[in-house]
Amino acid sequence: MTDQATFALHPLSAALALTLVAALPAAAQTATPPAAPASAPAAPRAKPATPLQRPAERPAQRPPAVDQKAPQQQQLQRVDIEGSSNDDGKRRASTAAKIVIGREEIERYGDNNLGEVLKRLPGVTTGGRPGRGGDVRMRGMGGGYTQILVNGERMPPGFALDQLPPEQVERIEIMRAPTAEHGARAIAGTINVVLREALQKRLNEVRLALAEEKGRIRPNASWTRNDKLNDNGGAYNITINAHRGDNIDDVAVRATTRDLRTGSESVQTTTGTHENSRSSLNMNARLQWRLNDGGSLSIQPFLASSKGNGINHSEQTPGINYNSVDTQSNNEFTMARINAQWMNRLGPETRVEVRGGIGRGDMKSHSQRQEYIAPAKVASRVQDDRSDSDNQSWSLNTKLSHQMLPSEHSLVGGIEAEGQKQNSTRVCRENGLACRGVLEFGDEFQASTLRTAAYIQDEWSPSKQWSAYAGLRWEGIESKSTATTYAVSNRSSVLTPLLHAVWKPDEKSRDQVRMSLTRSYRSPQLQDLVARPNVNSQYPSGANTANYADRAGNPNLKPELANGIDLAFERYLSKGGVLSANVFSRRITDLMRNVTELETVSWSSVPRWVSRPRNIGKARTQGIELEAKFRLDEFIADAMPLQIRANLSVFHSSVEGIPGPNNKLDQQPKGVANFGVDYRLRSAPVTLGASINYTPANQIQQSVLTAATTTKKRVLDTFALWNVNKDVGLRLSATNLSPLAYANSSVINTGEQMITTESGGRTFTQWQMRLEWRI
Repeated sequence: MTDQATFALHPLSAALALTLVAALPAAAQTATPPAAPASAPAAPRAKPATPLQRPAERPAQRPPAVDQKAPQQQQLQRVDIEGSSNDDGKRRASTAAKIVIGREEIERYGDNNLGEVLKRLPGVTTGGRPGRGGDVRMRGMGGGYTQILVNGERMPPGFALDQLPPEQVERIEIMRAPTAEHGARAIAGTINVVLREALQKRLNEVRLALAEEKGRIRPNASWTRNDKLNDNGGAYNITINAHRGDNIDDVAVRATTRDLRTGSESVQTTTGTHENSRSSLNMNARLQWRLNDGGSLSIQPFLASSKGNGINHSEQTPGINYNSVDTQSNNEFTMARINAQWMNRLGPETRVEVRGGIGRGDMKSHSQRQEYIAPAKVASRVQDDRSDSDNQSWSLNTKLSHQMLPSEHSLVGGIEAEGQKQNSTRVCRENGLACRGVLEFGDEFQASTLRTAAYIQDEWSPSKQWSAYAGLRWEGIESKSTATTYAVSNRSSVLTPLLHAVWKPDEKSRDQVRMSLTRSYRSPQLQDLVARPNVNSQYPSGANTANYADRAGNPNLKPELANGIDLAFERYLSKGGVLSANVFSRRITDLMRNVTELETVSWSSVPRWVSRPRNIGKARTQGIELEAKFRLDEFIADAMPLQIRANLSVFHSSVEGIPGPNNKLDQQPKGVANFGVDYRLRSAPVTLGASINYTPANQIQQSVLTAATTTKKRVLDTFALWNVNKDVGLRLSATNLSPLAYANSSVINTGEQMITTESGGRTFTQWQMRLEWRI
């Protein structure tokens, strides 16, 4: 299927498209700007700009309209101004490069997960199928290169960003270069998700949604409550979200093995279906008090719970040890965490902040795998596997801030400590007997990590045209693990200097140039360090093949180090919005990558193919990120005030020691592009919009032996929002209109064999209707 393929539109998508086409000409004829609120003067005098709303970000004043109802105009104008102005103001005021996404942008398309929200941002790509979210990557780099924070804290193992509903998020901060305060484990960048804040205003909001994909219904409900605790500045916020999702996917895998000595070929195919159902309940709250001495105290509990089950059936032709497989699985995940933050002033220019948190996460899974031999479908092997893992975590951070007058230096220093402890138990039975892996490596496993850090940073303005930032951070990580037959210990530390600067041609300019010179790192994940092997069930004993390799950790892994430079130009527009261009480069040493090799191992009498992470050498990556957010009438006189959002990112990388031309960083595509437009009708309280996300096909030489290919990814989303009144809204959205099939493939060349594996399946459009009600 090509990009020019005709859209196979659902009837609802056709209706939405016709509405958009019909509404725009009518809106053009009635494009009179909205009236100012009735309580506002006709020509208000300009007020001094606040730090978050400089003259460049203030909305332009417009003449009043004719025959427009003031209450409705006031509501529409309020929504139009609040979101972008504050977000762009925070972005502009930050010395370190930062993109801020507020509530208006988060809820625009009614997305069910944060991955779908983030995919539209410059330089961000997501794994997984369209509409399903997936792991989030900045600048196309794979797992571990992007630092993910929630309220500035790293979340425990087992928690994925997709488990956090967008309704619980106040804003998202995207930092392209590391800072001392937020941490330097961010070679690609940092995504900080800030949960809903407690404000001294009353809000009681309910959202009810029904989504549909391939005939499967997905209900979703959320409730947000915000109000005062007292008249002294105390406030609270609570958000609860419940969701259920059902998916059904096709399974299609084709493996071709060619003997390079004889030229003979063999083909193995696997086909089937996978059904999955998951229910989740999430809750977060924030309680905030103002203290008598000018300080504040806040408590933030967070709870996430989910249950899922799956049914998988597949047929294998020809079979190796079996011809068909039926698998049933279920899993449970529960995480509870509570954070507290205390802030106080030690003097007019000095402030101390202490943050701490404790949490626990439990994950349980159970799967039963039944293999059959054709044609009589005789049961050949039954494997029953149960695992139970609990994770305990704690953190304690202290920060001291001091403002030096009259030099305007802002000094910040801090000490951090964070610990995690994991205990796992596995009970595995194969035809009633203990599984081979349990016999070799035991059924219990413990691991722990301790991270300590200290940092200092200084932010100041040498002149009205320059802002500067200098930081230094030291961080050490100690990991330990024990099991029945072995123990592993790993210790590493990194010192990272960080420099940022912003220059404006003149102090009142809407243009500014950003520069960053940083050092960052990527630490090995705990499962990469642990040497406990996982024996592939396709070949439980004896020789295996390179495409069915065993997996094992590497306790000798060292962290990757990256020296980076960023240079950006930004122009902030008079009617809101920004034009920017950002170029970056990273030089990486001690690159980590999974490498498959033939090894002599303790769990087999013959050599086996084993995949384990290794430090393989050096790499370099660079790219450019272009972004434009603006109203069309900013550049074209008398044009409709369409809101345009577009970005284009292009990436390139090379890994030393791996033959080219596709010796790129793992999972990094050539680039990603987004284009979106929305328009609020003047003749009716309706907003229409659409966006398209495109990632081209990609081929990567992962190692000397292995190359991987992925097909292009194109996702078209649309929405229509009807503001029934100032308290009630009805939103219709569609994700992945004109769905494309996806496919992945890999080629392994061992010198004796060439194994080509191809897998893929269909994707589907997801429709959603959501009621948004402020009570």
